[in-house]
Amino acid sequence: MKQRIILKANIFKALGHPTRLWMVEQLAQGEKCVCEFVEGVDVDFSTISKHLSVLRHAGIVDMEKRGKQIFYRLTMPCLLTSLHCIDGLLDQQIQKQIALIE
Repeated sequence: MKQRIILKANIFKALGHPTRLWMVEQLAQGEKCVCEFVEGVDVDFSTISKHLSVLRHAGIVDMEKRGKQIFYRLTMPCLLTSLHCIDGLLDQQIQKQIALIE
């Protein structure tokens, strides 16, 4: 059981960086080429590759090479349900803050 908890923690660690979380949310719309991530966050290719490697090693994404391009896709679509849940919580917190200000 301890090993399973460690593996779960590794998934959360992989999601713990804003760029990687953004990448997962982008992949919710379908597979993406590495070049699309580079354009989206305006960082160099090697930085994006490192982030994708972390997500891949955690089992969150998978890759497929097509010619010279590499495409990534989510392997854990259930993760999107959790992200939507978090968005709902954040919306509630924002509404509470607005209510306090008013």
